[in-house]
Amino acid sequence: MTENDFYLSIEREIGEIDPGTLKADMAFNEIPNWSSMHFLIIIALCDIEYGVKVTGEDFKKCKTLGDLYAVVKAKR
Repeated sequence: MTENDFYLSIEREIGEIDPGTLKADMAFNEIPNWSSMHFLIIIALCDIEYGVKVTGEDFKKCKTLGDLYAVVKAKR
């Protein structure tokens, strides 16, 4: 899993985001059309695609997408 692949996976799952839009320094609320439902989508994505259980506590520690990538990478 590369960092770029991780962001592309999130873009595909969320939909309505042009490929290459998401960057490591983006806060979640900067993601176009962001809603709390997307947290659940990302949790499912991490579990299914990467075999990583991301908890609510993990998300609370993450300020940016790069932070989330670091959590997923560390748990793999």
